[in-house]
Amino acid sequence: MQNLVKQVIQSGGSITPLVIPSDLTNGTGLMNPSIYVDKGKLILNLRHVNYTLYHCENEQLFNNNWGPLVYLNPENDIHLRTTNWLCELNDDLTIKKWNKVDTSKLDVEPVWEFIGLEDGRVVRWDDKLYLCGVRRDTKTNGEGRMELSELKKHKEVKRSRIEPPSDPNSYCEKNWMPIIDIPYHFVKWANPTEVVKVDPETNTSETVILKEGIGPHQNLRGGSQIIPYGDDRICIIHECDLWKNQLGQKDAKYTHRFVIWDADWNIKHISESFSFMNGEVEFCCGLAEYQDNLLITFGFQDNAAYILKSPKEVINKFIYG
Repeated sequence: MQNLVKQVIQSGGSITPLVIPSDLTNGTGLMNPSIYVDKGKLILNLRHVNYTLYHCENEQLFNNNWGPLVYLNPENDIHLRTTNWLCELNDDLTIKKWNKVDTSKLDVEPVWEFIGLEDGRVVRWDDKLYLCGVRRDTKTNGEGRMELSELKKHKEVKRSRIEPPSDPNSYCEKNWMPIIDIPYHFVKWANPTEVVKVDPETNTSETVILKEGIGPHQNLRGGSQIIPYGDDRICIIHECDLWKNQLGQKDAKYTHRFVIWDADWNIKHISESFSFMNGEVEFCCGLAEYQDNLLITFGFQDNAAYILKSPKEVINKFIYG
């Protein structure tokens, strides 16, 4: 498996950990950041969870009693809770300012175990700043829907829960990738490519582009935002291999690929799969072009968050060889 971080650093790039004071997090996980260039300023959503993920890597010689992948919760709270922190970055990509996203105006009593907006991607459409992520705490069966959380500074002022375009009985819609230069459009599936347009006033969506998949790598999902890249568009998707060991214990392995489309949403290239740092549980939900670099934000084992800064030519060489 190709280690992208190692290749980028060896070619002149850098990696920066994203950290806020531990008294704000009780020492539990920071993960899955999403970066965005907002009117020339670098901002970022940083997800905080109230648990620590234990994952036994490689030969899995030191499993927890409950298996190789375990969520370690506070004893008095077995929910999986997410809070989000809207951050401004310094020029060196460290965090300059942070504010907890205030959702109190629109919060209701949760009725399922996963609480909060998960993996919020940052985007500004029609001069409105949004976090676009999945929420699963509004129905007792954990049904997931993409939500647009409109922010003014760090306060949530509107929440739109979007129904999928074709299957109203779909259980869990998540990881739709916002297209930053086409307001209220997402790539729902990367390969085959399905582009949907959402209406935050009616909470509905419609499929506006649907193209057959190409090649052997089908059913690819988000991922980062979709950003312009020269005359094309680019994103990072994930593939997740969920499996159980001989004892029936759950495990997972995540890998990633770059996907590039032309202006008509024809896939031009799907890269070879890669790992960020050779961990089996990694996830990317942020991508931005800034000062001739690509900035890639990713989480590692739900316990750490990073920005990888890479010269564009390094990524081009990685993608195209």
